[in-house]
Order: sequence, then structure tokens, then C-alpha cells
Amino acid sequence: MNHYDLVLVGFGNVGRAFVRLLQRKQNDLQSSYGLSFSITGIATSRHGMAINPLGLDLNQALTISEQGGSLSSLTTCPLPSTILEFIRTCPGQVFFENSPVNHQTGQPAIDHLSAALEMGMHCVTANKGPVVHGYQALTTLAAAHKRRFMFESAVMDGAPIFSLFREPLPAANLLGLKGILNSCTNLLLTRMEQGATFDQAVDYARSIGITETDPSADIDGWDAAIKLAALSTVLMGVSLKPQQVDRQGIRGITPQMIENARQSGKRWKLVCSAHRVNGELVASVTPQMVSSDSPLYSVNGTSSYVEFELDVLPGLGILENNPSPETTAYGLLADFINAVR
Repeated sequence: MNHYDLVLVGFGNVGRAFVRLLQRKQNDLQSSYGLSFSITGIATSRHGMAINPLGLDLNQALTISEQGGSLSSLTTCPLPSTILEFIRTCPGQVFFENSPVNHQTGQPAIDHLSAALEMGMHCVTANKGPVVHGYQALTTLAAAHKRRFMFESAVMDGAPIFSLFREPLPAANLLGLKGILNSCTNLLLTRMEQGATFDQAVDYARSIGITETDPSADIDGWDAAIKLAALSTVLMGVSLKPQQVDRQGIRGITPQMIENARQSGKRWKLVCSAHRVNGELVASVTPQMVSSDSPLYSVNGTSSYVEFELDVLPGLGILENNPSPETTAYGLLADFINAVR
């Protein structure tokens, strides 16, 4: 049995879902993969930090976080003053970075992951920022320390997007991709088709926790652009920043436009696309009307879809229906298993 000490930065909905999934899968991890775990440290911006080299009480940590308390009551060690000091202090073999995404720079997540790799930890993240803004540097640093930098949950939650291209598709060349990568805007457009105004649709999305208090990153296409940049950077070998994507959000979509599309047998979708044209990568995030013969037409609500064009498979699609923090947590778990086995 191989035992791993885990260190977490970020303990919001995804972090807590990950801990619950670890608890639920504990017997499977032991019987199928011969591994056990303890979480030796958790650091957050809202709920403080806690370190226990023997393992934190996870049920207490979940309760404290959900009730808005401070995790520091669980610590058995002096607490550092910064998260970087926490990473360098807390004992662990696998580090999970789930702080809020920074679309512009990927910080401070890049610094967090760099520090963990330098401390000899495998690194797993659901954060898109460091994948886009620090992929090459973090991958190189991981290799230098004989560790893994994993990020399956950064795009489409737990769907195996990045791992699909590691082994199952040998000798296949990716020519382009197209899809719906932002679940929030897809939900908003679906609600507007059902008769809601734009503001009513946003209010509904907030009420079920799909969008942040300020939904502009979703509505204005930034979340979709950074996901497209992550796929282009990792899978197509073209370092792309969200600022370089031809980006247009859905603020301009009116109920009349929704109705006009319906009458013509079409629907509005926020479509992400990246293709090589004359040796250059052309990437866009734009609202488009799609007809019923498009696979994007039937992607409703919070579901996502991506279709890859390969030289050997002209249309390979992956659909994820109704994702949640639990599906994102599965991506973290899969990365953990793949990193250590």
C-alpha cells in the first residue's frame, strides 16, 4: 500500500466536492490502486489555513468551511503568513491548486504550482489560468523534478479531454476543434429560448450557482476564450492567450434574435473554434446560429461539447451533460491516480 499526503490550496465548492469524492472512493483506491491518503494541509483565502502532518479531520474541515468558520482551529503546527510559505511548509507528495482563475495572467496559481513542484510534489489543478499562461514553464519544471503537472479538470470538468491525446490516439494529428465550452452562456441562451429575458436568465444562473456574482467573464466570452486557449496550447502546440482570441460574448443576443432563429429552425450558441489556416492558428469565440443538423444544436442547459478534427478521424466529439462540482472533482481524482501510479 502506497500512502500519499495531499496538500490543498482552495477549498470552495470544487475543493469540498473533491474531499467528499476521496472519502467515497477510499476503499476503491485501496483495493484497485493500492493507495491511501491523508490531507495534511488546506489553505484558503476565506477560511484560513490548517496543517496537521498526521492528517486533518476532513469531516470537521468540511463543516467549518461550509459554516464560514476558520480552518485554523484544526491546525497542529504554527501557521505561515502566506500561501507560498504554506506550500513550502506543509508536508505532502501531491498538491492540488484550486484557487480562483485569473484570465489575464494565471497568477497566483502559477507561483503556487511552481513552489509545489520545487518542493517535489506532483501538481494537479482545475485552474485554467496556469495551463494557458504557464504551461511550458510548469511542464518543464515538473520534468526537471521528475513529477507530473496535471490539469484534466481545467476544460469540461471531468471529461477526458487532455488525457484522450496522451495515449488513446497515437499518430493522430489534430487539425482543429469546435464546440460549446462555457456552460453558463449555454444555460442563459436555453433559458431565453424558454421565454426568459437576459436579466432573468442571469438571475436564474446565479440562483443555482452556475455563475459568479459578477457573470461578465462568462457573458463576455472570457471563460470560453481561456478554455479555447488551453486546448490550443496543450493539444495543438500553439501558445495562445485569451486576449488573442477573436472574442464576442452574448450580451447582444436579444429575445427577438432568439425568436427569429427559432422560426428558421435554428438556435443561438456561443461557439468556440480553433483551426489551422495557411499554417496559422485562427481562434474565435462568437455567437452563431446553428441548424438542427449540427451536433451543437441539441447541446442544452449547462452541457458542453467539443468536436475534434483529426487527420484520421474527421469528427470525434465528446459531450458532457450537466456538469457540477462533483464532475470537476472526478477530474482531480483521475489526475491524482494517473500522476502517482
